Amino acid sequence: MKRAIPVSIQSGLRKLGADIKKARLRRGLKMELLAQRAGISLETLSKIQKGHPGVSIGHYAGVIFGLGMGTDWMNLASIENDAVGQWIDESKIPKRVRDKKGD
Repeated sequence: MKRAIPVSIQSGLRKLGADIKKARLRRGLKMELLAQRAGISLETLSKIQKGHPGVSIGHYAGVIFGLGMGTDWMNLASIENDAVGQWIDESKIPKRVRDKKGD
């Protein structure tokens, strides 16, 4: 059974797609050239610009890279940006350290 994608994710992908399209247009790039740079079909690029959720993250990344926008997206889930993960790690630190028997 296929699950519905949350509305917030759908709207976020539509915004990302629209931003990608605007970036392409600002750079004066034809869809054909950007698709070629990203190694994808025109159909896939069109879906990305519409924020289609079925397109792989690799294709989105290829388009972002093809626009010359770098690889900053790679740090989205890094520990530095993961406040919840950092909090969980901190909560696991013992309050004190006891000597082991025999030491």
